[in-house]
Amino acid sequence: MSKEIQDIMNITHVKVQDFTANPAPLGLMGFGMTTVLLNIHNAGYYGLGAMILSMGLFYGGIAQVIAGIMEWKKGNTFGTTAFTSYGLFWLSLVGIVLIPKLGDNFASLAPPKTAFAAYLFMWGVFTLFMFVGTLKASRSLQVVFLALAILFFLLAAGNYLGNAAILRVAGFEGIFTGLAAIYTALGQVLNEMYGKKIVPL
Repeated sequence: MSKEIQDIMNITHVKVQDFTANPAPLGLMGFGMTTVLLNIHNAGYYGLGAMILSMGLFYGGIAQVIAGIMEWKKGNTFGTTAFTSYGLFWLSLVGIVLIPKLGDNFASLAPPKTAFAAYLFMWGVFTLFMFVGTLKASRSLQVVFLALAILFFLLAAGNYLGNAAILRVAGFEGIFTGLAAIYTALGQVLNEMYGKKIVPL
């Protein structure tokens, strides 16, 4: 028997223990805080300025993409898909706002309300399917994804109809959605730090 065949027959399975940190709280915080701040705007309390756009670019966008990549390394398909997708949602949203403002040559690229409504509606469809995935996860995560799906559909309807009242309702619903994500994130952090379930999820 050749040495190569003997080496193949002597292969043993090695179990690798994962000691890397849980990236979900980072992704949930990036999503949650940015969502709260944007939807305070949607509820009519302040304008859309650099604070929201910067949060969307860096914390809602880049931080969630990083969390998604970390989830990929941990073999979590759901986490990878969710965090990477929503991170890119925030980056694309910032692009939708800023690109038409780059100059006269870009002004025509601003989407009409119907196109923006279609954008939000598709994110609602995506989120609704992701909600089905959370039925095998914690109750708090189910609340986050269901509330987010409702938020996207409300925003889509409000933009399509040009209805300020619906958009204001969406703003309050979005604040709840963001706070639910923050609660879930901090619950995971505190439960891990104390080594027991002190925050029900």
